[in-house]
Amino acid sequence: MSRLALAVLLPLAFPIAASAGTLKLYTSQPNEDAQKTVDAFEAAHPGIDVEWVRDGTTQLMARMTAEMAAGAGAPDLLLIADTVTLEGLAQEGKLAAYKSPEAAGYDAALYSPEGYYYSTKLITTGIAYNTGAGTVPTSWADLAKEDYKNLVAMPSPLYSGAALIHLATLTADASLGWPYYEALAANGAQADGGNGGVFKAVAAGEKPYGVLVDYMALRAKAKGSPIDFVFPTEGVTYVTEPVAIMADAANKTDAQTFVDYVLSEAGQKLVSDMGYIPARNGVPSPEGFPERGDIKLMAFDAAKTLADTEANKARFAETFGVK
Repeated sequence: MSRLALAVLLPLAFPIAASAGTLKLYTSQPNEDAQKTVDAFEAAHPGIDVEWVRDGTTQLMARMTAEMAAGAGAPDLLLIADTVTLEGLAQEGKLAAYKSPEAAGYDAALYSPEGYYYSTKLITTGIAYNTGAGTVPTSWADLAKEDYKNLVAMPSPLYSGAALIHLATLTADASLGWPYYEALAANGAQADGGNGGVFKAVAAGEKPYGVLVDYMALRAKAKGSPIDFVFPTEGVTYVTEPVAIMADAANKTDAQTFVDYVLSEAGQKLVSDMGYIPARNGVPSPEGFPERGDIKLMAFDAAKTLADTEANKARFAETFGVK
């Protein structure tokens, strides 16, 4: 029976020491998804227990840094929102390289070539629209046209990690670039907060169009909400909730077993059952979602995105006149 790590309830001064055969996992998955992941892994590997701590990625990184500085040790595993954060840890020498045999089932763009981290799902960003809207966009470029003036909501990269990756990907695209963001700003696109606010605005018809992560729109559509979703012709941007082993992990052997499991067909079927697009090729998507092979992913460079983060935030703030 999996256990939520008591460490999530205790102050940093009282870390929990993991016993042999126990893995310490830090994750930004929603609680329900984290519990399902741990339960399925423990059922497949009954000799290994997982103690897990759940929080937002930024909060987890701050907690981990403080614990390591206090001599409390590192978690064995990270299963967090995006590859940019893990790329930073890899460059700092804080991740262990592991060449998982399961990587053969994945596009090379979805994992670190050295084996520092591996994508576990695809959470793509596309265009949501209210079904009462008069026009249905087909491309990112459409949102900068006169027909969409003052009608578009989008999450801010100053607030949302997925929006920051979206910004880095689109501005690096030769057909869009920074002129596209400048055109969005001139066209009255509203950039504020995270994906949740965008979803509410589009579903309520306050803004007929929105830049949004796929599952929010598609799950709501399945429940009868007046919202639908477009995978733009240029492709979609994406975050992948990657998994990684810490360089200072006390239990690297079992950590490798965990990585192999979440990347395996069984682990990826679990991802689909949770309502996300699997990262592994050949695993069916949830009902109502396109199949993995039918989704065009835009080119994304985690290392460049990491290097450009502060400059991208500053230029976005200047372009949209926000702080």
